Amino acid sequence: MQFNLVFLATALLASASVAMSATITGFAGPDCTGSLSNPLSIQPGECVSLGGDFVSISYSGVPSKIGVFLGDSCDNGADPFHLGPSGCVTAPAGFHWGCVFVV
Repeated sequence: MQFNLVFLATALLASASVAMSATITGFAGPDCTGSLSNPLSIQPGECVSLGGDFVSISYSGVPSKIGVFLGDSCDNGADPFHLGPSGCVTAPAGFHWGCVFVV
């Protein structure tokens, strides 16, 4: 019985952490068009490099808001934070998104 309780608690914690993650997909064109990347799963509080030059990104499952940044760090050229839970954001003309931060 104790094993079942521990197993159930572990399973619930694992599913809760997956449910709290946001899904980010990068696109080559504006307005989430063109070729796309494999979706990334990002936990709140994480700054994640997108690993490519994406003109736009789509996001879903965002618990509060998401910040998108130019370059490879979350302190470079932030676009104002966008409210969740889902949407699409295009980089300024001539730029690409480099990383995201989920709140």
